[in-house]
Amino acid sequence: MDGKPVRESISTYSELALPTDANLLGHVLGGKVMHLVDLAGALAALRHARNPVVTASVDYMNFLHPVRIGELMVLYSSVNRVFRTSMEAGVKVFVENMITGETRHTSSAYLTFVALDSAGNRIPLAPVIPETEDEKRRFEEAGERRKYRLAMKAKAPG
Repeated sequence: MDGKPVRESISTYSELALPTDANLLGHVLGGKVMHLVDLAGALAALRHARNPVVTASVDYMNFLHPVRIGELMVLYSSVNRVFRTSMEAGVKVFVENMITGETRHTSSAYLTFVALDSAGNRIPLAPVIPETEDEKRRFEEAGERRKYRLAMKAKAPG
């Protein structure tokens, strides 16, 4: 199976933070941000697989700064590495103040997706080909994260 360059999976997703997204402090709910991260990661995974994908896991998320109502949330995603039937996508969340134009990084996450055929079975995926130094670094780091995920899965009850 021929590989696909990372650049073919790169995706951008934007959404304006609205009052219906707010907690009592007037910041966007963390769950809303997590939902958008899942969507953005799925876009990259879909672009790579060109088949339906499902979320298999989400690594921890740090919330570095709150997202305020009226700010534009911009999420960047790409596939970092493929592991036969699963793939890791990385997502970075930035916010833009629509009045001042100031942007800041608010959170990042790594998600694992699995591509499915029409019967709901896992399918093998084309390898991803990292081209830039950043892509090569993320590719190598994804391998280390996968080892950790598999070790944690082995320790989990059930």
